[in-house]
Amino acid sequence: MRKGPSWTRPQGDAVLNSQLARKLTKTTMADFDTIRKALKENEFDAWLFYDHHHRDPVAYRVLGLAPSFCTRRWYYLIPASGEPEKLSHAIERSVLAALPGRERVYASWREQHKELRAMLSGRKRIAMQYSPLNNIPYIGLVDAGTVELVRSLGAEIVSSADLVQLFEARWSQEALAMHLEAGERVHLIVHRAFNLIADGVKRDKPLNEYGLQQQILELFEREGLETEDPPVVAANRNTANPHYSPTPQKSLPLAEDALVLLDIWARRRLPGAVYFDVTWTGYVGDKPPRPYAEVFDAVREARDAGIELVRSRLRSGQPLRGCDVDDEVRGILARQGYAKFFVHRTGHSIGREIHGNGANLDNFETRDERAILPFTCFSIEPGVYLSDFGVRSEVNVYAEEHGARVTGEVQQSIVPILAASL
Repeated sequence: MRKGPSWTRPQGDAVLNSQLARKLTKTTMADFDTIRKALKENEFDAWLFYDHHHRDPVAYRVLGLAPSFCTRRWYYLIPASGEPEKLSHAIERSVLAALPGRERVYASWREQHKELRAMLSGRKRIAMQYSPLNNIPYIGLVDAGTVELVRSLGAEIVSSADLVQLFEARWSQEALAMHLEAGERVHLIVHRAFNLIADGVKRDKPLNEYGLQQQILELFEREGLETEDPPVVAANRNTANPHYSPTPQKSLPLAEDALVLLDIWARRRLPGAVYFDVTWTGYVGDKPPRPYAEVFDAVREARDAGIELVRSRLRSGQPLRGCDVDDEVRGILARQGYAKFFVHRTGHSIGREIHGNGANLDNFETRDERAILPFTCFSIEPGVYLSDFGVRSEVNVYAEEHGARVTGEVQQSIVPILAASL
């Protein structure tokens, strides 16, 4: 019977991001003991890594392999027991030279098939970066032809999705500390942004969406934060677009009676830092109109139901998958009549990249059946997007060994920007 992996706190630097492979100049060797242990617990015979032209950055990160010139196919097999094996082309043997294990070399495609068959001999259940029906596209990195090839050699291919989480999604204590530090600064910036809006209105010189976005980026610089993409600053009808981004040419004023949505994500400007990501909603006035407040209350209830499910399941040791949390949150909004207005997943994994490679809270855009692991972090961010406005509330949740915690402030009502400003 398939068993769940044995989770222990990861050591060393924070998990690397999905783009870091292209930037590495130094690498650390793969944790072969942890890989073998996880393979045995999942009853997998081996984990087969494959790449061609850097299609699979996960392979490089997990193996601790520095990306190099790669114009020919290579394979690297880590068995549950025994010595690793590597197969590379005769003119590119250096690609896998840093990795331990028996070396196999091919030149022709016939030799490639022959050597690959020998590598897989006696091993039936082979993990690869494959996702059945492409349910988890972040893991489905091996092309269909290679899947056909490995299957033709007698192997059953199973998804490496849960294995990848061990190395891609878990945080060290240092990463968590940098996340919490970033969170304090991000929340400070959220409150400063609301004050900037209020100040502009009171001086009869209201900011527009783009102007506030640029001021937030300046605050990032002052606070030692960085981001790969600018924050979302949306007003009125633009709040109904979950991924809205203002431009200098197209930007609404943040004037009196405006509904304002801020989605702000950033990380410390330090090696190994991970992201903090929140969404807050405010109203430029003393009291939000009833329609805004009613939608916010529904979103808050759904958000809190998701948080409680995560906490209770992890506290009791019950299994918890990303899709389970999405079902719970989506069900709350459906019962209130908002099902068709919640048009994205409930949350995403957070890591060195804003969208990390752990379990997403998703049974809508994809079916993410990956287990939520201790020492991983993810957002819970339900939203309702009507024709003329939208509301989203986003928190970050860190899964611990026997529970979970929200790592920042939790918004309980729409911020009355003029009344709340200093």
